[in-house]
Parts: sequence; structure tokens; C-alpha cells
Amino acid sequence: MLTTLNPESLTVQIDAHALGFSDTSELIQTSGASWIGQAEAETAARFGLTMQQPGFHLIVLGEPGAGRTSLTLKLMQEIAAQSEKPHDLVILNNIEVPETPIALYLQAGAGAALRQAMDAYIRLLAKTIPAMLAEAAKVENKSESEPACKHQAIADFLTLELAKINTSLKSQVIDDSKLSTYLNALKQDTLENIEVFQSGSNDADGDLESLLSRYRVNLLVDHRNAKGAPVIYDDDPSMLSLFGGLESTGDGNTTPDFMRIRAGNLLKANGGMLMLHLRDIHADQQNGSQIIEKLHRFLRNGHVQVEESAGSSAQSSAGHCSLEPLKAVVKVVLIASREDYYALQEESYEFARYFKIKVDFVERFSATPANYQAVAQYISQQSAEHNLPHLSADAVAIVIRQMQRRIDDQTRVSTDFSYLRALLFESAAIAGDASLISAMHVECALKQQYQRHQHPEQQLRHSIIDGELLISLKGKVVGQINGLSHIDLGDASFGSPVRISARCHAGDKGVINIDREVKMSGPNHDKGIYILQSWLSASFANLAPLAMHASIVFEQEYYGVEGDSASCAELFALLSDLSGLALPQGIAVTGALNQHGEVMPIGGVNEKIEGYFRVCQQSGLDGTQGVIIPARNRLHLLLDQEVIHAVAQGQFHIYTIAHVLDGIALLTGLAAGQPDVYGNYLENTVMGEVQNALRNYRDIYRNNHHLNNQQAGLYER
Repeated sequence: MLTTLNPESLTVQIDAHALGFSDTSELIQTSGASWIGQAEAETAARFGLTMQQPGFHLIVLGEPGAGRTSLTLKLMQEIAAQSEKPHDLVILNNIEVPETPIALYLQAGAGAALRQAMDAYIRLLAKTIPAMLAEAAKVENKSESEPACKHQAIADFLTLELAKINTSLKSQVIDDSKLSTYLNALKQDTLENIEVFQSGSNDADGDLESLLSRYRVNLLVDHRNAKGAPVIYDDDPSMLSLFGGLESTGDGNTTPDFMRIRAGNLLKANGGMLMLHLRDIHADQQNGSQIIEKLHRFLRNGHVQVEESAGSSAQSSAGHCSLEPLKAVVKVVLIASREDYYALQEESYEFARYFKIKVDFVERFSATPANYQAVAQYISQQSAEHNLPHLSADAVAIVIRQMQRRIDDQTRVSTDFSYLRALLFESAAIAGDASLISAMHVECALKQQYQRHQHPEQQLRHSIIDGELLISLKGKVVGQINGLSHIDLGDASFGSPVRISARCHAGDKGVINIDREVKMSGPNHDKGIYILQSWLSASFANLAPLAMHASIVFEQEYYGVEGDSASCAELFALLSDLSGLALPQGIAVTGALNQHGEVMPIGGVNEKIEGYFRVCQQSGLDGTQGVIIPARNRLHLLLDQEVIHAVAQGQFHIYTIAHVLDGIALLTGLAAGQPDVYGNYLENTVMGEVQNALRNYRDIYRNNHHLNNQQAGLYER
């Protein structure tokens, strides 16, 4: 069915008055972080984050800008705030076996208390024992008392001070026997090295400093200021940031190995949650696969192995330090695109299977009044959060329409809220000191966005107007039509016309696509050509096989052709050349077809129409120009006001077709025609003229073939 669209159907109509407010400042009391259009994702995320069973980690899928990181992180923080503080973790020197330090877990805040107590104890040792030794030496010189007496006094002093530490922290240590054993070993080590404290020594060799540094506490994980379970977002994951390691030291540094151990984010997130981006891990070309493998081992056994890096061990003057595997319970949240996640399943299925909770962020949601209200509340919240002027209802309507334009859909709204925020900032910059952002400010921001990126389109348009690119916008030509291409440069996209031509004569090669023959076409475009040829053969099955040689080409196209959206235009050019019926050059065509001739929707429909409109506008609109698009793209139209105004004035036309025969009838002004029971078409129809041409080709081909056979026989004789 052929339809001529009216101006009202070319965009979505949003009634600003129906939004229920005059400006977004009225919504500030009801606004807040919300999962707009992501109800299912929120349910899945909340379920996964509150599950206590091991092995149920989260994979969050979606496109950047949909809020997958910010919304999930806020929910993680909300849930973690309701959880208990996890344990602190300290590392102590193993006096007997220094190569294997001691890991000690304490209640939150007790780790810092232990470190403070041990630092005070070390200062007390450095001050008190030399004084006790000096005093004992004086007494010995006078009374010739036994040295054992002075050692006993020091032992009593050590016992008393260590008992104070043990008593004050024993109840807060998860394994109190481990602390008691450590403190006893500390006392014995001090007594065995009592000569280091001898009075008069200036510690030139650093022996005393080296001894006392062994008694320090390495506070690996500190939760004293936490308000719940930890939530960590590692936005630059590496082997060191995730799993920890040994801090490198310069030559001559006397820091013991156990004090150089640093915790990674897995240990810091113990008892809480850790967020990672899969893309960030893959971006580490040197260690990405190792990170995945080691993270896989952590998910499997729940232990973190802090290892000494090659760089650290090379600079370490001490012996090798091997910390025992440390148990950690962490809910891992992995952010990924769908493509990266499914690729991960192919490459590392055993790793991917630990992420059983899939949180899928959709790219669009229904354009309902309730969702319009939710978007307006989000705009209000962003304005308050970033100290921006609030928006008038008219301005909000334009912003929402632009969010629908992002996905070319009158019935849905995009979830690309990062783009929405950017548009708010730009509109606010244009508004300056104004108390409200008006519709004019938003429209100006959108216009400036286009102007900043229009240079490539402008160059191409000038090439057409100047005649460098052969595009006819007026008159009629046989076998020639304007298709519509969509050019995507990443930061900008636009549409532009491209001339498609066809030439036909008698032969046996069928439809030849010149771009394909020279390997300048992609598989989707080649598929469209095969479908075109299939439809043509089926439409004239009574003449099969068709005795035809037809060539189709995108003229002046030197960078390759991809996509099947030009297959309708290619077919129209082919039917025109076969029938001899001229096509109007002011009407451009886009649309794909299937084997039954049904016209399928295409992408970039708004950019294609607007790009062609701007070419026609600069050349001069005369009321004959327009475009033919698939009927199934009608609800994708959200066109610029300039285009809508031109349509309203009758200067530009937009037609929709559901079947290719609707399009050829419009272009030629002749009925397309339907076959009778024998497959024949009536005279004075497009398909009837095509059928006559194909019959003539068949006769010519047969005569030529017969003549060639006769000549071949003559040569043989």
C-alpha cells in the first residue's frame, strides 16, 4: 500500500501541558535516583546482591550511558550499608620463620588499635631497655650482682607490657591464641637480642632499627571508619590492584618483607562487593588473560594469594616472602557489553558460569505518560545535583523527543542518559544566567551539536551541488535512480543520495552487481542482490530461465558498499531499464525487500531523509522532490522541523510503501500489474512492459545461440 505522509505523522507529538508541571523545580521533592525503564534489571540486581550463597556473582549487561555502572553501584552501596562491618586484617612478622608472615583477623577498628599499641611498645622498648641496662650496669659495678638479674628485670618488664596489649585486644581478635603465641615469641626474640640495646651504641649499623622494625604491624585492611560492608569500584584493574603484592624498595632499604605486603581490592572488599568492567580487563593486553585466570581461581576456591612480583623480588634485599592464601568472601559485579560477555562465554565458559545473576539493562523503554514523568523527575534531580537551571515543560518535551530520536522510535525512549546529561549541560551553558532552560535553549543546543559535526556532510553536499558528484534532482531518466546512503562517522552520522544505475540486454549471466564483482561490496549488500534476483525470477517464472544480462552499480562510490537498504532502489532502476519507463530523479528511495517483494525496514531513516532534504533545499525545492521509505519505518520518523515545514508547504514529500510494486507504480505513474493464472501481465503495466522486454531478450538470445551453434558446426566441417 502506498501512503503519502502528512506533517503530523513525521514526528512524535508530546503535549507539554500534559506533563503536569510548568517547570522541573516542582518535581524536586519527588525526584531521586531511579531505574527508569529498568525495572527488571533492578529486580535482578537486588536479588543477586542480597543472595548470601557463594557462586552467585553478577554480570551487568548493557550499553554505556544506560546507567549500568552508576545505578548498580548505588544499589551496592545501599545494600552494603545495611550489612555488618567485616574484619580488619593485619600481617605480623613470624619470628621463627620470617619467610611466612602471620595473618591475623580482628574486629573492625581493632587492627588500627593493635598497630598503635605495637608502635607505642616499640618506642617504649627503644627508650626503656637501654636505660634499664645502663642502670643495671651501674649496680653491677658497685655490688657485682649477677647479669641474670638484669635480664630478669627486663623479662618482667616485657611480660607486663605485652600482657597489657594482649588483654586490651584479646576479645577483638578472631583467633586469640595466634596473638598470644606471637607476643610470647616477640618477648623471647627481644631477650635473645638484648645486646642490641646496650647503652652507648649509636646504632651505626642499624641493628636496633632492624630489630624493632620486625615488631611493627602491617595493617593490610582497615575498616575502622566503615559504615557497613565495603563497596569497591576498581576502574583500572591490574594484577596488583586486584590481588595485591609486595611493594618494591630501593637498594639499602631495611624494611622487612612482611611490611611491604599490600592488599589488593579483593582483600579490601572482603565481606562486601567489588565492581569491575570486563572491557578494562581485556584492555590489559599483557596481563588480561592472567587476570581472568587468577580471578577464576579466586571465584572457585575463595582464597587470595598475594604473590611477590618479579620487580619486587629483584629489588628486595630480604628473603623470599610467602604469605598464606587468605580467605575472602566477595560479591563480584562484572560490567560488560553483550558482545564481550558472549565472547567470554565462548572463550572462558568455566569463568563465566560463576556469574549466574544476569542484570540486563535495556536500551529503550515504552513512551508512556508515566515514563515521561519519570524522565522529567530525572531531569529535575540532575538539575539540582549539578546546580543547573531547571527546565520548562516545553524544554522537557523537546529533550524527551530527542531521546526518542536517539533510537528512531516514536513509541519508545532511549536509556542513554549520559547523552541526556550532556544535552542538559549544553542547554544550561546557552541559557547562561536565565532562571529557566527554555525550549529555545534546548533547540539551540541541538542545532549547535549538528553544526559542530556537519563539516563532512557539508563537503559531500557541496560536491553534489557543484556537480562533482553526479546526482540529478530534477527530470526523468530511464534506468537511473537516487538511493539513500547512511554514513556513520562515530561522532556523527548523516544521510546522502547516491546514484544507482542499471543496464540490461539479452544474455545468460543474470543480474551482475559491479560493486560485488570488484569486491567493493559487503555480504549484506550481496545478499540483497541475490534476493532481488530471486524475486525477479519468481515474478517471471513462465520465462525462466531469464535470458538476461543486467548490470547494477553505485556510481562514483569508491569506498565500498554495505547493507541491503538499497535493494528496492536497485530493483526500480532495473525495472526501469527493462521497461523503458523513466524514473523521476527528484524522488530518492531507501528500503530492503524480501523474496516476496515485501519492503523491509532499514536503519538511519531520519538521517537519510534529512540528508537528502538538505541537498534538495540547497539546490532549490520545486515541489517534485521527496523520498520513498518502507511503511514499517513510519513509527521511526522523528524529523527536523525544517523537513516537517517543507512537507506541510507541499515542497517535499514522504511516501511509504509496503510492497515494491507500490513503489514502481508511484515512480512511473503506471499501474504495476498483476499476473494472471498463466503468469502473464497485462499490457500498459510496468510488469507487462518488463515481461515484453524479457521475451524479446529470450528471442534474441535463442537466435544468437542458434546462429552461434550453426557457425560452430560450419567451423567443424
